[in-house]
Amino acid sequence: MADASRIKEHMEVIGADGVHVGTVDHVEGDRIKLTKADSGEGSHEGHHHFIPLGFVADVEGDKVRLSANGDVAVSFEEEADSSPTG
Repeated sequence: MADASRIKEHMEVIGADGVHVGTVDHVEGDRIKLTKADSGEGSHEGHHHFIPLGFVADVEGDKVRLSANGDVAVSFEEEADSSPTG
């Protein structure tokens, strides 16, 4: 895992395949919080999403490169607004 202190606001997050996954809002605990602008579509729109820091392979210039391809990383995103129902 790369040094999380090198991850800064507005860095682009890309998959191992070079596909855009999101834009860093900030690091929160052991996760990268993505901006709402990169929130996806449909029911995912308008929510912050998180990528686990364990997915970070390297920080290169202004990009955070993940160890997983973009489509895989997106499938592991967590929604910030999800709360248990019941």
